Amino acid sequence: MEVMQFLASSRLVGVPGLLHGFGQRVAGSREAAREAARNTLGDSGRVFFLKQVHGRGVGRPPWVEPPEADASVTGEAGYLLAIETADCLPLLIVDPEKRRVAAAHAGWRGTVARVAREVVRTLVDDGSDPRHLLAVLGPAIGPCCYEVGTDVEEAFGPSGSKFFVPGPTDRKHLDVVAANRVQLEEAGLTSGNIDSLNLCTRCRQDLFFSYRRDGASAGRMISLIGFSR
Repeated sequence: MEVMQFLASSRLVGVPGLLHGFGQRVAGSREAAREAARNTLGDSGRVFFLKQVHGRGVGRPPWVEPPEADASVTGEAGYLLAIETADCLPLLIVDPEKRRVAAAHAGWRGTVARVAREVVRTLVDDGSDPRHLLAVLGPAIGPCCYEVGTDVEEAFGPSGSKFFVPGPTDRKHLDVVAANRVQLEEAGLTSGNIDSLNLCTRCRQDLFFSYRRDGASAGRMISLIGFSR
């Protein structure tokens, strides 16, 4: 039985009853990766996947068919929220006082759409204090490798220029982790409550899939968060 190895955040491991992790690559199809995640954590709850569309929609489980959304929130124990990535940024958030969790998928389009701010807004609307939220920015393609075109620069606008760094050619590189960290801070999280694994998916072929490196054949990593039932 295939199982999945997960990387954890030291910022979240002390939250009682919380399960979280950023899954490493496993052999086989995307469905094989989903089964490996279920095999590893399924005894602790039901895993809910999304049909990710690079937007900012927020879903609330349970559901039978995955909704078109790029984030989900829940306050139900035993509901494990899943995000699938292969260079995009997985973002996990927990309110340890209200015992609510959220997960989001942020590529450059989702970042422009401010999915990180939207999922925090949803938690706040549900009664969370943003100053109590803990967030982790998982493995994603880093500014070392994330070469983008002028269309991406234009989409971010003048205020987003600080998230672009020079590359070895005339094309800029995007720091998607830094952009989402700023969105979380703008949404009310304190900087000390935001952790980052600082791992580049394109560089770390030993651990992660990368669409930029592997092309259309790239598999997906799975990140999960939820309170155990």
